[in-house]
Amino acid sequence: MRFAGKRVLVTGAASGIGRATALLLAREGAQVTLGDINEAGLAETAAMIGDSARAVPYDAENHSSCRALVDAAAQDGLDVLCNVAGMLKWGPSESFAVEDFERILRINTTSAFVLCQAAIPHLVSSRGNVVNIGSTSGLRGMIYTAAYCASKHAVVGMTTALAAEYAAQGVRVNAVCPGHVITPMTQQAPPQGDIDWDMVMRGMPKLVDGSCAPEDIAEAVAWLASDTARKATGTVLVVDGGQLVS
Repeated sequence: MRFAGKRVLVTGAASGIGRATALLLAREGAQVTLGDINEAGLAETAAMIGDSARAVPYDAENHSSCRALVDAAAQDGLDVLCNVAGMLKWGPSESFAVEDFERILRINTTSAFVLCQAAIPHLVSSRGNVVNIGSTSGLRGMIYTAAYCASKHAVVGMTTALAAEYAAQGVRVNAVCPGHVITPMTQQAPPQGDIDWDMVMRGMPKLVDGSCAPEDIAEAVAWLASDTARKATGTVLVVDGGQLVS
């Protein structure tokens, strides 16, 4: 029960890593506020958890909505912010819409910053922490994902910058960088265009059955968010089944 009495906000909680994280933290005692734009999925996650969950729909592209989500989660204080919400769209760069590039940055990066900005005063009071979801694409360029890579490199940089800025106030800021995770987001239909699938497969995990389940990433998030990791800040924890191994 590492999170007994802890008040936690998890974004992207309607499915995938966000849902797995919310379920795990709730099982370990947390009072969890669930944020997502997908209201049906959010309600399913809340029902799976029960009375210790509160569902708050929000739009990651809307700054006011992000701030309202933090306000709702922090009514009685806030101990942990888990920034999981994100989007992925990939394809050949020469035909990739600039509007999609900008939207990916808004959802994956700017919204995470706005949520951190709103949460930090509460986390200073509780000496709490943030766990951001980065990606192996935030550590090494991945083919056909220039926008996603840009957004996740920014998340990693933001994580280490905030960790340095708020360490003296007792707030820890860390990130988990997953490799390929089997979620609804990653199981989308492949993009149209000229795709070099041999090159794509070179960036896949090297371990046997190396693709991760959402629960694998949730375990890493839980460790960083827990008091067991009380000396970890600015940490970028890679959980990728050997995806970055040369």
